[in-house]
Amino acid sequence: MIQYGSQQYRKVTLALALGSFLVFCNLYLFQPMLPVLASSFSVSETQINWVFAASTLGLSISLVPWAVKSESVGRKKIMLIGLLAVPLVGLSMLLTDSMWLLVAARGAMGVSLAAFASVAVAYMVEELDQKAFRKAIGSYIAANSLGGITGRIFGGVVTDAYDWQTAVLVMALFSLVAAVVVLLILPDQKHFRPQSSSLRHQNKALLTHLKNRKVWFAMLIGGLNFALFVNLYSVMAFRLVAQPHYLPVGVASLIFLCYLAGTLSSKLTGRWTERYDGVAGMTLGSTISLLGMYLAYFEYIPSMLLGLLLIGFGAFFTHTLAYAWVSEKAVQGKATANALYLVHYYIGGSLGGFFLIYCWQHGAWQYVLFGGSVLFALKFALLSLLKRATVLPLHNIETTPSHALNK
Repeated sequence: MIQYGSQQYRKVTLALALGSFLVFCNLYLFQPMLPVLASSFSVSETQINWVFAASTLGLSISLVPWAVKSESVGRKKIMLIGLLAVPLVGLSMLLTDSMWLLVAARGAMGVSLAAFASVAVAYMVEELDQKAFRKAIGSYIAANSLGGITGRIFGGVVTDAYDWQTAVLVMALFSLVAAVVVLLILPDQKHFRPQSSSLRHQNKALLTHLKNRKVWFAMLIGGLNFALFVNLYSVMAFRLVAQPHYLPVGVASLIFLCYLAGTLSSKLTGRWTERYDGVAGMTLGSTISLLGMYLAYFEYIPSMLLGLLLIGFGAFFTHTLAYAWVSEKAVQGKATANALYLVHYYIGGSLGGFFLIYCWQHGAWQYVLFGGSVLFALKFALLSLLKRATVLPLHNIETTPSHALNK
């Protein structure tokens, strides 16, 4: 196993961080453009959200199939196929002036991005020792947040200065270069053991994860966490370009610098898990995000920004702990478990967008606070259930030997 601090460890963390950065740049490129696209295509805020939601939905429905395929052909091959497809799909978006064709292309982008996102953590689990993995997962999630920040700010600023097509073209060219770099430096797997990718075998693995309350509750928490986090930022972008602020899209997109708080908090989770309980950390992160949502209520930009900082800090702290939790608590089929976590995560983000943007359209931030509070209440209830699941004895499903699933 690769040890923390070794040359191989540095290659793995650099390659996966770059791949993660590329994925999240592309995933969130269109989020700050939504107000401009709504005006350009003459559609409502809820309708234009399909451009953003299509990519997260496409990603979510593709995660498990990619993960299943990786169980037989290996993680690296799947990651590279996805990364090399990203620039091609990006360039295809320049060939249409129809909103719904753009939505379809964004869906295809989600499918491409899912190949990397579904198996990167499984690669780390299999190749790194426990200490190296716990350090690497924080760096990986930090790269997620940096990619999200960069993609959003780049998309907003370039769209404001030029147009959305220019932003897409430049991002596609960057994606091609980054994919080639990952191809060259990511080490081949030495500890991967091919497993059956038959539908029967993988269905058993999926059911195993869903029956394991320690795993499934963490997946649901991840979904609610993302539903709140990413869409509170989307609503804030609409809020800042509307009255009484009337900020340009390029300026409003700078709110995504608040994601840097998440970059910091994701790195801190490694220290947290050395001393404290993961569920307690998820609860702490959720509480910090809740406080941020209420602080952002005031129609005062510094208060809004501080609220967004707290939302980002708490959400990434929770996400990193929940993601690592699923990876460690899954008793077999770790790539499938990771993919299933991300299915919950991104479906939560997609559905949460329609819910919170609907709240915004019909009652501004007051309704967003109410809708967000409902989601937070569900999240805290699941955290309580997860805490109980870690204390109470579970069904024999957690001790089922992995070879039994091959029968």
